[in-house]
Amino acid sequence: MSGFHFALRIRRDPTMDVNPDTSARPTIRPIRTLTALEGRVLGVLVEKQHTVPDTYPLTLNALAAGCNQKTARAPVMTVTEAEILTAIDGLKSLSLVMEGSSSRVPRFEHNTNRVLGVPSQSVALLSTLLLRGPQTAAELRLNAARLHAFADISSVEAFLDEMAANTPPYVVKLLRMPGERESRWMHLLCGEVTSADMQQSSAADEAIAPSEFEALKAEQKQLADKVVRLQALVEQMAAELGFSIDKSAL
Repeated sequence: MSGFHFALRIRRDPTMDVNPDTSARPTIRPIRTLTALEGRVLGVLVEKQHTVPDTYPLTLNALAAGCNQKTARAPVMTVTEAEILTAIDGLKSLSLVMEGSSSRVPRFEHNTNRVLGVPSQSVALLSTLLLRGPQTAAELRLNAARLHAFADISSVEAFLDEMAANTPPYVVKLLRMPGERESRWMHLLCGEVTSADMQQSSAADEAIAPSEFEALKAEQKQLADKVVRLQALVEQMAAELGFSIDKSAL
């Protein structure tokens, strides 16, 4: 990953300024890029906050299950709790993750909105990109529906454009690949997008979904049944006409 950095914006309280300077700018502190596992942990915390609010903040066990989840993840990971704890420590140092103290079992929650200075809609999109990789605006609207119900694709694009215009940018619009009808978006929280990211995304698109595989199996069975019926009909007609047929040729 490159040395790409992000900025933590410290908001000023205007009531503390006797003579506020309108030309003042927010204080900015550089934040390093995240590792792939740190990005996965952050994405899982955001996702589970919305999908399983009764068990949020998450225990280490629940967080591990979310990180190693086989569905709605690209790439699929297999990581240990020890590795996740290391990632949590890294996220804590950036104030992106906090550990609750009200429970006997440690629980973890994210602090993405405040650290990145973006609204919940943008956090929902970032989380979906962290968990699933490059996606079009239409795919993001569908995949992020449980985190935020976007009114339409244009509203998704508006939040993406806003994050792309941030300094530094949090997302980037990728060049359209051959055969693609729409451009994809990708987050930059883990650094710049690499060719490996793009190849992995293309491979995931080419993979056949379970529902499509079952549909193909059903279609194959229907065709096989038709062939059997046609073969029986040909044999019957040949017998009626007094022809002999080499069944091995059918």
